[in-house]
Amino acid sequence: MSQDRLPQMVISIMLLANFDVSERCNIRPRSFDLIAKRGDNLVIIKVASHIDSVSADIAWDLNLIARHLEATPLIVGERARDTDLERGVVYIRYGLFALSPETLYDYFVEGLSPMVYASPGGLYVKIKGDLLREVRERSRMSLGDLASHLGVSRRTISKYESGMGTTLDVAIRLEELFNAPLVETIELLGYRTPEPEKPAGSTPGDVLADLERMGMEIHAMRQAPFQALALFDRHTILTAYGTSQKVVKRASLIGNISQITKTFAMCVVTDYKKQKKIGKTLLIGEEHLHTLEDGSELIDMINE
Repeated sequence: MSQDRLPQMVISIMLLANFDVSERCNIRPRSFDLIAKRGDNLVIIKVASHIDSVSADIAWDLNLIARHLEATPLIVGERARDTDLERGVVYIRYGLFALSPETLYDYFVEGLSPMVYASPGGLYVKIKGDLLREVRERSRMSLGDLASHLGVSRRTISKYESGMGTTLDVAIRLEELFNAPLVETIELLGYRTPEPEKPAGSTPGDVLADLERMGMEIHAMRQAPFQALALFDRHTILTAYGTSQKVVKRASLIGNISQITKTFAMCVVTDYKKQKKIGKTLLIGEEHLHTLEDGSELIDMINE
């Protein structure tokens, strides 16, 4: 089976949903495969046929990049463990949402939000706790009455009313009992995972340390096609560095990603002494970078 089939399917879905889609990231290592934008919604997508192949480093990058670009990170795949991903079900990997291309299509093209999430032990849904309490009290049922009807404890009913998830079977029985839409939908856009901890110690690498000297806030990547996000005065610079042989082939891709994300792109070349542009990407020699005193000088060079 072609390795391109799944990524092309994801690209087709996002284009059908009227997103602008970046070039595919074919450079290894890669923590994401493409970035898509529609209006104010930015989505960063990792395509992995088997979602269990997504490592902690990849998830860390996805989360960090998404946070600083105000994007939604998603993993799109077809299998988890030994089973196919079910349509309409959201899976969790390292705190990130993972879903099938069919679920991706339903959400972005058809506007149908998933309701079911997979967790150890089976499939679950989240109950609208306030509404459950309202309809229960309107029906003059006590916590004990409802608990007895469902065959669970009063404490469990109380947890449902506080927003705890439950099984599909219980949710269906509750909705049939009260004739009310008690299951919350899962909104993929805009969700946020806990902020990752910044690694202890100084920023690795002479180039990144030089950018810190210039007053930039640096976030080093682990598996991304660029090695760092450099933040300065509300600007974000996608930053790669290395020899000319390594970074030049990244320059076009990083520039394309910067256009989609409305950021800047820069490659610092360790064996190059001048500066030039490849598309939207600034190529600057490491020695030249050393001569800059402030991040604003670099921003001006990128804007030229």
